[in-house]
Amino acid sequence: MTLNEAIAAQKPLVQQLLDGVAAIGADPPGITRDAYGRGENTAQDLIRKAGEALGMQASIDAGANLSLRWAAEKPEAPTIIIGSHLDSIVQGGNFDGAAGVIAGIGAVAALQVAGITPRRDIEVLALRCEEAVWFGLGLIGSRCLLARLPPGALELRHARTGKTLAESIAVAGGDPAQLRQGKPLRDPAAIGAYLEVHIEQAPQLIEADVPIAICLANPGNLRHPFIRITGEDAHTGLPHRFRRDAALAGADLSLCLEKLWLEEEVAGRHMAVTIGRFHTPVDRHSLTAVSGDFEMSLDLRAYDAAHLVALEAKLQAIVATVAARRRVTITLGERSSAAPGLMDGTLVTGLADAAASCDIKATKLYSPGTHDANNFAAAGVKTGMLLVRNQNGSHNPHEAMETDDLMAAIAVLVQFLAKEAG
Repeated sequence: MTLNEAIAAQKPLVQQLLDGVAAIGADPPGITRDAYGRGENTAQDLIRKAGEALGMQASIDAGANLSLRWAAEKPEAPTIIIGSHLDSIVQGGNFDGAAGVIAGIGAVAALQVAGITPRRDIEVLALRCEEAVWFGLGLIGSRCLLARLPPGALELRHARTGKTLAESIAVAGGDPAQLRQGKPLRDPAAIGAYLEVHIEQAPQLIEADVPIAICLANPGNLRHPFIRITGEDAHTGLPHRFRRDAALAGADLSLCLEKLWLEEEVAGRHMAVTIGRFHTPVDRHSLTAVSGDFEMSLDLRAYDAAHLVALEAKLQAIVATVAARRRVTITLGERSSAAPGLMDGTLVTGLADAAASCDIKATKLYSPGTHDANNFAAAGVKTGMLLVRNQNGSHNPHEAMETDDLMAAIAVLVQFLAKEAG
């Protein structure tokens, strides 16, 4: 069987797995696969069984990440890892993360059917809790793997169960005591490369009319999930000069951050600002009261570590200005961050060459999303990513990746792996 025939033969398996994780996460109108909960656990079990059916060796590490290893008899080079995540946001889409794990299974299956024997181990990783919605901290599986958990992370509480991260990991079969030692679960120097397939989270590939892209870089981020603004409760008729309106202070802060964003873009420094949570206290807000309390969240992202540092300083200055102008107190609160992820130049070239060998049109793009790949790149692992066309973005119920486009990404993976590891 030719390599192309072997790849095409895996479409039913890929579709079966895509449908399987959709059924597991079904939560109309979208998909919910809760991290360290039933959704992620059951999806991980589905992927484990698929890998074991291919003769891959399954194991769970201290962070409860699932590893499926296709072992070479006499490895001639370090392991190549194909990884992504299986959790979703609440009522999100089916393909964010899961498509990448399934791509790894499809690629190994195609290589096996084509009769290729690996010269180095090939490993598929299903990484835990990539989405920050569950603990206010994202990329948790890869943080665990590479000892990049921030201080206090194991005490963060799950948004639904209320269990700490440590408790959640233990219940899922991990070992938080080992994580507390602060040592990598895997030596980054012993990883030959990390490859991730992920749906594209902007309409750039729709615009370019190509099925896939080779990623050049992912942004890093700075996050404050629980910003608190404190002013003074008052009657709605209170004149403006007397007000300490927390809601208007939140609006003021948001507009100042948008102004910063636009100024940075004009200067050629690409970034993004996202306000996710934005509300007065739901238990006591009223049509006829000025709210003295307000909460919001902030995600700042950029592609360069020095730029992120500069943006944080500008954020502090904006906060001080708005607080003084509105006569309120603004507490940024909990902070998390992720390093930018610059893709390895040799992998970018290798994946582009693989796409050309498959006669698959592929462009090169900067991803708007922060992914587990960021942690591998920051740890010094050679990292590469393929982005898959997706009609309606991600983090919504309307993700619309076509299976044929995922198969194009799998074809590129297979071509690359056949050369580098077969």
